[in-house]
Amino acid sequence: MLRSIEAAPAHEGRCDPVTLEIVRGAVRAAQSEMEALIERTAISAFIREKKDFYTGLFDADGVMAVGSNVPIFGDITSPVFRDFPPETMRAGDLYWYNDCYGSRGAVSHSNDQVLLAPVFRGGRLCAFVMAWAHFADIGGLRAGSISPDATDIFQEGIIVPPTKLIDGGRTNEAALAIFHRNSRFPAQSLGDMRALMASVDLGVRRVGEILDRFGPDVVADALAQLLARTRDRVREKLAATFAYGTHRFTDAIDSDGHGGGPYRMRFSLTRAQAEDGEDRFVFDATETDDQAPGPVNFLMNPGVPGMALGLYYLGGDPAQVCNAGGPQALDEVRLREGSLLWPRFPAPLGMRGLTMMRVLAGLNGLVNVAGGGAPAAHSAYVIILMRGTSRTEAGEPEPFLLSDGIGVGYGARPHADGIDAVYFVAQENYPVEFLETGYPVRLRAYGIVTDSGGAGRHRGGCGIVRDYEILADEAVLALRIDGVENPPWGIGGGMAGGVGRAVVNAGTPQERVLAPLSDGNRLKRGDTLRIETGGGGGHGHPFDRPAEAVLQDVLGGYVSVGAAARLYGVMIRDGALDETATRIARAARPEIRAFHRHEYVDALV
Repeated sequence: MLRSIEAAPAHEGRCDPVTLEIVRGAVRAAQSEMEALIERTAISAFIREKKDFYTGLFDADGVMAVGSNVPIFGDITSPVFRDFPPETMRAGDLYWYNDCYGSRGAVSHSNDQVLLAPVFRGGRLCAFVMAWAHFADIGGLRAGSISPDATDIFQEGIIVPPTKLIDGGRTNEAALAIFHRNSRFPAQSLGDMRALMASVDLGVRRVGEILDRFGPDVVADALAQLLARTRDRVREKLAATFAYGTHRFTDAIDSDGHGGGPYRMRFSLTRAQAEDGEDRFVFDATETDDQAPGPVNFLMNPGVPGMALGLYYLGGDPAQVCNAGGPQALDEVRLREGSLLWPRFPAPLGMRGLTMMRVLAGLNGLVNVAGGGAPAAHSAYVIILMRGTSRTEAGEPEPFLLSDGIGVGYGARPHADGIDAVYFVAQENYPVEFLETGYPVRLRAYGIVTDSGGAGRHRGGCGIVRDYEILADEAVLALRIDGVENPPWGIGGGMAGGVGRAVVNAGTPQERVLAPLSDGNRLKRGDTLRIETGGGGGHGHPFDRPAEAVLQDVLGGYVSVGAAARLYGVMIRDGALDETATRIARAARPEIRAFHRHEYVDALV
């Protein structure tokens, strides 16, 4: 006979090991249910189809206890606490903001809306729940609120400081009306906000049920234990990776779209012994280049480096949870005001995603120069915003906004190839059927870009090619592609990943190549737009890749016959491996150095 498993009774408010795992599973389940509700009820494509949303649970002090596996979280709660102290809160309250500078980068571009609600039991503040999503349009210079043309954050849409959206159960409808009025697509904005509000309401109820079952003291102790477990685990891994001293790594993005660039991010991590004998880990990005005129600045909350390193070290361990233990593992994070990673207000931030992606690759590089086994660099996901007017079935003109984020190749790992065609973490590429049903485009091609993955013992992941046929009478395109001048680096003999590009009417007399970071690109009915995205860097010497694996790559369309011979020393004739010719070719083994970007180098500077 089956019976439910009840948690063992806790003593004096302590959470025993069995109960801890039950609580961990319960809060993760609550988080997953919140995210499922957003996915199923949101209106805009970037939330519903792309899944650009996150949820989290915080303890009574506002410390993240359970979050999504996304390495861009900062300190979410402090911006609200500054204006609304926790002791003034009550059940039924809901708080809202998207203010990047006011939140010190807790959100790092204005499209992201944060909702935060307290959870009470017996009059006691016990926890907070949060939902966050990217809204399609919040006003600003161009539809979509993101444009390479932006030169200040006011051109990127309405800014919402921490605001009490619901006061004891009563909604501030005027504030919502002002917000939705600033959107070119208010019905989407309204629907997405309702989805976020419903998700937070569900989270409050589910966390309340957990508190009812186990009691506030046990839950508080469980969250504290999970936090300490993550922090201790990450510090152990940092100590195993980083010897005493200072370790440095530099990476770069190409441009800001306004003539500036490249912009270099210079990182160091120092491990020292404090007076009490404990290790002290200090992350420093103060030598990063100055901020950009264009919207590639990344207002990086000080919690981000620790969150990213924490997620790397947790490595999908199901016994761990993503929480503030990662940021707490670093003793200090140093940033310089006026730099690309801590710009001064009101510098534009809308396209901070490409800088954020290069930051994450740079952290991998920092781990690697210390002797760790992080992946090679990945490409930055590509964004296009196509704006225009199409005709309804009744022949009436109707504005449209196609915001499409397109996946790229990720870097090879020390033990495996890189991942092909990934957008970002758990977010997804739009299906063809959805694009053709929802927008005036037809997909003529959708597949892998051959030879885009960096060659190596383990091949870098490949990027994506999409060919859009334009069915609208006219459209204007904004484009974001990075890593053309500074492609994703390979490591240990692995070669750099391939670069992306955008071409209108490829292969015709009307062919034109678009600037990789640009806006105002005009398209008309019948034009084709080809987007090719970049690949990830390779890992290990290409001649060490088994010849049979290279053959399978060729047969699968990942590597061309010419690249197999030129980069891997593998000779393929008529779809079969020429073992004798391969053996001769591989006898002349090219020399390698630590990193590869255009050529082999000992360090990227």
